[in-house]
Amino acid sequence: MARTPSNMLALNTKAPSFSLPDTISNQTRDLEQLQGKKATVIMFICNHCPFVVHINPELVKIAQEYQQKEISFIAISSNDVENYPQDSPEKMKLHAKENNYPFPYLYDETQDVAKAYDAACTPDFYIFNSNLNLVYRGQLDDSRPGNNIPLTGSAIRNALDNILNNTPVAKQQKPSIGCNIKWKNN
Repeated sequence: MARTPSNMLALNTKAPSFSLPDTISNQTRDLEQLQGKKATVIMFICNHCPFVVHINPELVKIAQEYQQKEISFIAISSNDVENYPQDSPEKMKLHAKENNYPFPYLYDETQDVAKAYDAACTPDFYIFNSNLNLVYRGQLDDSRPGNNIPLTGSAIRNALDNILNNTPVAKQQKPSIGCNIKWKNN
């Protein structure tokens, strides 16, 4: 199990725009359609990574809670499906249903979106404010597979609560740790 950290994109970076197929609805969705009124959480995940599998229950809980507060959640998988067929769009759709994802699960076949966000691992989280400026990037919380720290989503929850309370998001942020994005050999 590789332990790849986030690249930590510079705060205040404008969210790169995208238009990708949603494996759940079978429609092409773009950032402007999906962005939240108060904030937008963009997460790079995949089906098979043990780090993502570990956080799935808390991820679903957080999304269900905060979507009611005008915060949108967008999941993107950018893995090379030729070498990692378990991350294919068909399997993404099944995975989303099995895990009750309450958010779109987009497929980044060209990997251009992952590159635009400087994503490095799964999971990799980015929170953008109402103007789509980056205010948080990094981990969900300190829990990792096997470290016996309970899942709380504390890092993401704190950032989202700060946004909702119109208080600054702390600049001290820990990178996420996960499996590296499975890049295509070009």
